[in-house]
Amino acid sequence: MIRQKKNRSRLLHYFDRTVWTLTTLLAVISLIGLAGKLHWALDLFSHFRVQYVQLALVFAGICLWVRRNRAAVTLILIGLFNYAFVYPLYLGKPDAKTAEPVRAMLMNILAANGNTQQVLEAIDTYKPDILLLEEVTPEWAAKLEKLNETYPYRAARPQSDCFGIMLLSMLPLQHAEVVEIGTSGLPSIMADVYIPDNEVFTLVGTHPLPPVSADYARRRNEQLAELPEIIGNQKHPVLLIGDLNTSPWSPWFRTLLRDSGLKNSMKGFGFQPSWPQQSPLLRIPIDHVLHDERIHIQHRMIGPDIGSDHFPVIVDFTLQP
Repeated sequence: MIRQKKNRSRLLHYFDRTVWTLTTLLAVISLIGLAGKLHWALDLFSHFRVQYVQLALVFAGICLWVRRNRAAVTLILIGLFNYAFVYPLYLGKPDAKTAEPVRAMLMNILAANGNTQQVLEAIDTYKPDILLLEEVTPEWAAKLEKLNETYPYRAARPQSDCFGIMLLSMLPLQHAEVVEIGTSGLPSIMADVYIPDNEVFTLVGTHPLPPVSADYARRRNEQLAELPEIIGNQKHPVLLIGDLNTSPWSPWFRTLLRDSGLKNSMKGFGFQPSWPQQSPLLRIPIDHVLHDERIHIQHRMIGPDIGSDHFPVIVDFTLQP
């Protein structure tokens, strides 16, 4: 009996040390994500707010089960701290529909993706009026020629790397051009899109570098920082679409929203992670549709598996006259 008590006491001691170590670690990584502008590596911790909430609640449940209430309360507070970043995505609701919505679809199709049929089937299923494709190689461009009849308007620059881009549209385009934003030399697309009743909006499609090193992170941030001036120079409402390689909780993303005046289309529709497709527990939203206040999002959803490491993003919207 004495030995059993000692063993139990020893196990609880190890449990306490482990739980408080994990709790401290979770608290630290939750906080350092706020300092993403100080160092590119710190910014990486800002993207996983939902995962931090989930971990905190799982550990809190275990602590409550073994009656470690102080640790449980601490973990619940950490979970609430992180949920405060996620909760605003659930606030708000779509405006009343005043016209037939336009559908835009963003697809990072993955340069090495060989599942052409899945991509084409998704396009046929959702029938977007405007389709922005990223990671378009010359091989992909040839395969997508099947869409020429359905999408007569286009702008494109296929590339052999992962940054080729293509805009396909059922709606007439004017001033559609491939441009370079920032210092990376990567192609982006800008076009004025004409919808029924002579309404016009400007679409900006872009794909910055992923923040996998200090240099790539710097060039991504330069591209994001240049967008507000470009957006501010447009005379029509702007719809910004792209794999921005950042989440809504990065300070760089928040600066983009603040300086551009654009809104996150995810707001009101909740957490909609788009990458990585193959790792459900690590999924975060890095594929974005941002919009001018005169563009009203009626619906937003994540599309099906298309064989890429990204899921498509689909939005239905109307334009305020």
